[in-house]
Amino acid sequence: MAGDPETFEPNPDRVETLREIADDIRGDSSESRLVAAILYRISDLYDPNEDTSPKDIYINMREIIRTKNAGGR
Repeated sequence: MAGDPETFEPNPDRVETLREIADDIRGDSSESRLVAAILYRISDLYDPNEDTSPKDIYINMREIIRTKNAGGR
């Protein structure tokens, strides 16, 4: 259904834009790398080659942040 917030139609332009922004903001700090990683994961919602959901992204990013806060791998 159009406009349904739970539907993420493939959108290569959106994927490219999000990934370009991620590349631009990625820097040397762990915070900038984290934000870039989040943007990459969000772009997967619109990538026709990826099968993910907002819940999958949330769980994945939550685990990355927990691991980072615990001192790494």
